[in-house]
Amino acid sequence: MRFTGSFIIVVALFITVLITSNIIAVKPITILPIQWFGDPAIILPASIIIFPISYIVGDVLTEVYGFRVARGVIWLGFAMNLLVVIALWLTGLLPGAFFWGESDQGSYSRILGLVPGIVVASFIAYLVGEFSNSTVLALLKYKMQGRLLFVRTIGSTIVGQGLDSFIFIFIAFGVFGDWSGTALLGAALAQWIVKILYEAIATPLTYLVVNFMKRVEEMDVTDAPRSLNPLGIFT
Repeated sequence: MRFTGSFIIVVALFITVLITSNIIAVKPITILPIQWFGDPAIILPASIIIFPISYIVGDVLTEVYGFRVARGVIWLGFAMNLLVVIALWLTGLLPGAFFWGESDQGSYSRILGLVPGIVVASFIAYLVGEFSNSTVLALLKYKMQGRLLFVRTIGSTIVGQGLDSFIFIFIAFGVFGDWSGTALLGAALAQWIVKILYEAIATPLTYLVVNFMKRVEEMDVTDAPRSLNPLGIFT
């Protein structure tokens, strides 16, 4: 496959969204000040404002270039995120300059410090969610013979984002944390619902981008079910 400028832009956007999401996720934000599973408001990580874009971009990659290429980009995103995690961890271990005080180190650790449970949950949720999203979209495209794009994008998001949300919340704050079952369920459901709404609202934009990319790249790959193997890179 030839790697065009349009393809490089899409891949760069995917990886930028992924890495940015992991950095800003440390800040919790209030979505709605209403009662939700015992909490006085619906609280989500700030990454909710940008992370769903990675699934939209993943839909574009699978719809236009096919599962094989989307698979390669998903693994590339995983590798780049791992690189950032290692860099942040090593930077936290290095001694600061003479004017770098304890408060500075504390601020760095609070914002960019790595919590093992969060990292593990994030990596597992990312791989399961992204591959599920791409696989479901490819299967639906094959079964529906390329018709009804909105069914494929929203349907794949329901599966992929659902797995991503529940895996991340339950591992990060259930296995490695001490949240109650009610709190875990409430947080996971809230993320899942918001992400689905995000995808639904962005559907017209997804149509525009997919049609533009298909026209520019002169590609519209449909994968057979037997080719949907998540292992491998661009093979």
